[in-house]
Amino acid sequence: MEPKKLLILITALVAIGMGAWLSYQLLVPAPAPKTATILPSPPDLPEFSLLDQVGRPFRREDFAGQWSLAFFGFTHCPDICPLTLQVLSGAHRTLVAAGQTPVPRIVFISVDPDRDTPEVIGQYVGHFGADIIGISGSIDELRKLTSALGIFFQTSPQSGENYSVDHSAAVLLIDPEGRFRAVFSAPHEIDKFVHDLPIIMKTL
Repeated sequence: MEPKKLLILITALVAIGMGAWLSYQLLVPAPAPKTATILPSPPDLPEFSLLDQVGRPFRREDFAGQWSLAFFGFTHCPDICPLTLQVLSGAHRTLVAAGQTPVPRIVFISVDPDRDTPEVIGQYVGHFGADIIGISGSIDELRKLTSALGIFFQTSPQSGENYSVDHSAAVLLIDPEGRFRAVFSAPHEIDKFVHDLPIIMKTL
């Protein structure tokens, strides 16, 4: 076959192949999250001022630059908090082992500032992973954040040091622009985060 005819044939085959690939992409729906609810109009985080587990200020701008999974709870929580942090830590390890990039960091926000000092929070989150950030602060500053994100918390009327705190069990996904992007509702499982997070971070 003449070189010119061969070139025309190769070009035609490439065009046919590209057309078939594009048709396939249009016909096959993109993967979608199975569990997470994506917010169509993600709100910006409000201004707030808290402290991390080593006593450094943690503000709205500290959420910028990377994806974060935020969970509100307290260190004396008997079940929901430790179980959720175990799930988040397990999902984090699984994503890292799979070579996923980026991998959201985990931010634990205590709604029990009277007992959860930076030192207490640091010891607590250390049980679940070296890279977990723990923060807390005054009730007024916490309310600024929780009210904007739709997170509920309320201290029980029980007196003494053994009081409990009722709180929302949702895990929130914050994007690198400091916006509330998606929410994972309980019950939480490692596989749900491992499946949904790469899809969300790639799509948004």
